[in-house]
Amino acid sequence: MSLWGNKDSVYSDGTINVNLGTDTITGDVGVVTFTTSGIGTGNVVTVGAGATYGYAVVTGFTSTTISIASTAGFVSGLTTVVDSTYNISQEPLYTVFDSKYRAPESKVTGFSTSPVFTGVFGVDAIEVGVATGTAYAVGHSGWVGITTYIDCHGTLRVKHEVLVAGGILTTTDADDDALFADS
Repeated sequence: MSLWGNKDSVYSDGTINVNLGTDTITGDVGVVTFTTSGIGTGNVVTVGAGATYGYAVVTGFTSTTISIASTAGFVSGLTTVVDSTYNISQEPLYTVFDSKYRAPESKVTGFSTSPVFTGVFGVDAIEVGVATGTAYAVGHSGWVGITTYIDCHGTLRVKHEVLVAGGILTTTDADDDALFADS
């Protein structure tokens, strides 16, 4: 199990239910097929749009069930999550427990509700080029942590940090296309 991979979206079909008491995630029967999806142990499951509910690290899986290492990456006080969207990625494992990127992120699909968010993004070389000259320009492809905020003058500010530089990254996560278009 490596500490990160090169895919920002390995699998996200259907919806899932999370039981934080048993450290298990269950997918829709007949829709979700974890065993043929390409996921692996050490992948990160982001639960809810913008990590509304939190993150977990995959420790094992069957066709419709994922075992997770810990529930520490979830929002405090949750016991279950029902019919939630999700994304399984190969982002760096240590970001799951980094307080800078703690759930919930305020990023949302398409980033349409708020310009203020925090998140970890897989950014490939094409996306770096497309973002050049925008507020979201980053210095290198790879796994990038981004935090935005509005300063005291009402101006949007964007801070980014290349967490893991990566020359070859497979980025298919449509959620980040508003910031890092694929072309």
